[in-house]
Amino acid sequence: MSVHIRRCRAAVSFVFVMIVLFSCGCAQQQQQQVITEERREEAISLYVDALMLNELNEHDEALEKLQLATELDPELAVAFSLKGDVYQIKEDFENSADSYEVATELDPWSFKDFFNLGKVTQVMKQFVRSVQAYVRACEIEPEHYQSHLNAGKVYYQLKEYDLAFDYASHAKEIDPNSAGPEIILGDIFEVRKDHPKAIEAYRRALEREGNKPEILVPLAVAYLRTGRYEAAKELLGTSLEMDPDDFMAHQYLGFAHLKLRDPDSAIVSYETAAQIEPEDWMARKGLGIAYMIKANYASDKSLKQRGLDQWKMSLELKPDQPKLQKLLEKYSK
Repeated sequence: MSVHIRRCRAAVSFVFVMIVLFSCGCAQQQQQQVITEERREEAISLYVDALMLNELNEHDEALEKLQLATELDPELAVAFSLKGDVYQIKEDFENSADSYEVATELDPWSFKDFFNLGKVTQVMKQFVRSVQAYVRACEIEPEHYQSHLNAGKVYYQLKEYDLAFDYASHAKEIDPNSAGPEIILGDIFEVRKDHPKAIEAYRRALEREGNKPEILVPLAVAYLRTGRYEAAKELLGTSLEMDPDDFMAHQYLGFAHLKLRDPDSAIVSYETAAQIEPEDWMARKGLGIAYMIKANYASDKSLKQRGLDQWKMSLELKPDQPKLQKLLEKYSK
């Protein structure tokens, strides 16, 4: 047999083997694809079961179904999204956030999952993670009011006041009749010490939403900072009728009474604040001032001692108060 013939036969044999191997590979790939499709169908079936269980408030059972579904198909974004929903209902915010995170990775255009990821991380005070999710939600739906409002709130928490202003302003453009953006804008103006603009913003919020403590108290504080003590007192009184356990409102009211030269009423307000929140060092400080003023009027050493005792308590709660420390040393002599 010639060398040429042997080479031809060898070449034919090689091609035949390759064809067989390729055919086997294709058959194996087809079988793997069938299994994947079957797993996906089963995963979707479990997801549908979980949907129904969630509607029936059978949340633990729903999570069991979803766990199986995501094990069968780790790319089933809707299952991770529903997981996030169920965990959020159960107030398991950590697992909720992690589930939404996976859902957003699998579906980068899912507005709902980015928005909810922002919500649950905001609750956990994971503000960087939260604002990143809200910003992406705003990119997907540029005219969504709540996304812009929440992004403004979280940027405010991060002390990114310019960005907070931008998002709150856009929320205001989307819904000019809502109080939410006005409250954030008022807070930002307060940080910038632009009290007149803060007052204007809080007033607009009050006009849109009526008397609510979350509006009345910051407006009262802005009035305090502009010397409008009587107006602040009235607003704080109205707020405390609705929320009598707001220790900060009691504290601000105590300050208003002090400025209005009514130490007796200031003592009542500061004492109430300290009873509600025993760690309120500012209430203790204000209470000490009120006692010292009253002691000065009445030349009463016992009242003076009460004032000194309150200052000591304030310093115990917050030692870094050099001005108060000097006052304590001066009047303790």
